[in-house]
Amino acid sequence: VQLQEWGHGLLKPSQTLSLTCAVYGDPITASVYYYSWIRQPPGKGLEWMGAIAYSGNTYYSPSLKSRTSISRDTSKNQFTLQLSAVTPEDAARYYCERDGGRLGRAEYGGQGTQVTVSS
Repeated sequence: VQLQEWGHGLLKPSQTLSLTCAVYGDPITASVYYYSWIRQPPGKGLEWMGAIAYSGNTYYSPSLKSRTSISRDTSKNQFTLQLSAVTPEDAARYYCERDGGRLGRAEYGGQGTQVTVSS
């Protein structure tokens, strides 16, 4: 299984971040898997943002829930992250990953994509 994420890497404050992750090798509807978005700001640790399950159910970090939306396109085997009203604090390397069996049990992940927020 391989995951590859992409999206616009340079945003201005208040814009909406949109990233897509393509999954190769397994349908994203296969059970029991969860597809998560994680980020790592410069010099800081990993932060789990949210996930979409094989069933289509979504889960969000409480601290980001009001600004985050995760969706999927099963026909393309892709899932998407949208983060609204970005600020410079949202600058980070963003990763997608697949968790097997339960959230947090990471199996495969993408290489990440860098996002910068600057006016």
